[in-house]
Amino acid sequence: MPEKCSECQKCFSVQSSLTRHIRTHTGYKPFKCSECQKCFSYKSTLTEHTRIHTGENPYQCSECPKHFKLKSLLTAHLRFHTGEKPYQCSECPKHFNRKSILTAHLRFHTGEKPYQCTECQKRFSFKATLYQHAFTHSVEKPYQCSECQQCFSTKSSLTRHIQIHTGENRYQCSECQKCFSEKRSLTVHIRIHTGEKPYQCSECQKCFINKCSLTKHIRIHTGEKPYQCSECQKCFSDKIRLTQHTRIHTGEKPFQCSECQKCFSVKSSLTMHIRIHTGEKPYQCSECQKCFSQKSHLTGHVKIHTREKNVSVL
Repeated sequence: MPEKCSECQKCFSVQSSLTRHIRTHTGYKPFKCSECQKCFSYKSTLTEHTRIHTGENPYQCSECPKHFKLKSLLTAHLRFHTGEKPYQCSECPKHFNRKSILTAHLRFHTGEKPYQCTECQKRFSFKATLYQHAFTHSVEKPYQCSECQQCFSTKSSLTRHIQIHTGENRYQCSECQKCFSEKRSLTVHIRIHTGEKPYQCSECQKCFINKCSLTKHIRIHTGEKPYQCSECQKCFSDKIRLTQHTRIHTGEKPFQCSECQKCFSVKSSLTMHIRIHTGEKPYQCSECQKCFSQKSHLTGHVKIHTREKNVSVL
């Protein structure tokens, strides 16, 4: 006789399976990680989690040298080699190689927005978009739109927003409100939110959102550097890197901090600098949960744990 869950009426063939299932309702998590004290409902989940600390990647791809922590990740990766896309959207003809990408894609059809901001109650379809949005509450917004009174933290954000009113950029992303003059550009942009990457490198199987990114990536394998600096003849694989490089010669620093007026030659440097004012620390150590404002700082910090482990082994 099948065992039935009193909470959701789901049936199981054996009592042990029912016992495990009940933990999803009670929240009981008897399996604790000895490294970080995080708890889990199932021993198998704990085993998978401990690989974060040990660095173990026991599942190897038979087609390329890549290794994976989970068998499910290897299975999904193999589809890049076979081209298999078993997950089809019920609303449109699109197919996907991972169920998680299909789930995210479906939200564009259903309009579902399961992630809500605790500050302003605005909802989002994707957790990553909510995470990005959350930082807007801690930043001053001195730039106001004269049409709708919406405020922005930077002048460039206001400029982009005004294009909605002028009709210059009439295609707007429902997730982040970024606007585009062409529907094709919006379609490519939406892949940032869904995680879809339809363009794959034949050399290393890495995937990209658009064909332009794939073309630039392929130059890593070919060594091609078609963009040359007229001042020092140094060559670059893409035009953006050349543009950034030429500012060494011109001294141009077009990116200015609205808080302290300090200027930077590249936008990424300004983005990192702004975190001094906002206190944002988006990079977290999986070992001790310490946070950092720059990825390079996290990379350096992680080496401390690696050294500690090596010493303990000795």
